Amino acid sequence: MASEAEDVEAEAAEQWELVNTPPGEMWSGRTRYAAAMYFFKRGEMNAETLEVYRICARLDHENPLPIIRDRGVGKEWLKRMGL
Repeated sequence: MASEAEDVEAEAAEQWELVNTPPGEMWSGRTRYAAAMYFFKRGEMNAETLEVYRICARLDHENPLPIIRDRGVGKEWLKRMGL
């Protein structure tokens, strides 16, 4: 049986995969936004960055990362994303 810490790590890993869903896939915008909300609630993303994911939620072909960079918000998030 997995420990609580292992469960938390498994959930974080799953959400990381979801927030990295490639643009263009059906429902990918909503998937990324839901995962972004997870990281926001954990204090790992600021509100301005989450707002970009919200705006892009219905735009499956839109990559939120360039918008985050252009707005000058989420610098720590962009570093975490490897940008």
